[in-house]
Amino acid sequence: MKSSFPSAIALALLLTGGMGSAALAENLEQTQQLLTTNECSGCELSKAGLVYAQLLGADLTKANLIQANLSHANLSAANLSQAQLNGAVLFGADLSGADLSGANLQGVDLREANLTNAKLEGANIEGANFLGAVGIPAELATVKNYYLWGMAEAQRGNFRGAIANYNQALSQDPDFANAYLARSIARFRLGDQAGALSDAQYADELYLKQNSERGHQAASQFAMGIQAAQEAYDERQRAGSSGGVGGNILNVLGGLAGMALQVLQYMSF
Repeated sequence: MKSSFPSAIALALLLTGGMGSAALAENLEQTQQLLTTNECSGCELSKAGLVYAQLLGADLTKANLIQANLSHANLSAANLSQAQLNGAVLFGADLSGADLSGANLQGVDLREANLTNAKLEGANIEGANFLGAVGIPAELATVKNYYLWGMAEAQRGNFRGAIANYNQALSQDPDFANAYLARSIARFRLGDQAGALSDAQYADELYLKQNSERGHQAASQFAMGIQAAQEAYDERQRAGSSGGVGGNILNVLGGLAGMALQVLQYMSF
């Protein structure tokens, strides 16, 4: 299959060193083979620079694409079965109809990727980032996965992304107390104390109904901490003091949020 214009650009950048030090570590001969023939089964393509590459229907079965950069690549209907994609970047990639069955997708960046009708049976998705991806197969778009993806985003400091995932989990299970408490922590980190308090209190109610003493303690302590911070702020306002919540109170709240997060990480799903 003749390569398209974007693939030619990718190849030109590759051969001229325009992709930097990462390009020096890749197998240039096999990368060129892929870009010119669209066939590279079992190829050594680790750390390959394939940004915007046009690889529609490409044969990449069992290829080594560890840490390859395939951002915005067109991999629609490509065969990536049993490929090694650990740590690869597929941000915004088109994987519609692609075969990823049995592929290793550990730690893969699939943000904003198109996975419509993609096959992922037997794929290892541990640590993969699906934030904003569309067409996530039903077997992956579960309450548990959305919750775990939210926790992963929170650990990265992306609290808005975390909330988006918690919202997806809660849309499927409105009584999922862990997701409410996790969302409360994320909202607190974003400065939304009212939303954080509401979520923490509701999580506490659910934990009590579900007889989860550990969850109840974490949620109630966090809720009380938020309330104490708000009361301290209101008192300062009444006294005519300028400024927001005191640093000591914020430190305590931050500690409570950290403790609540640790509780969530060790609680069973």
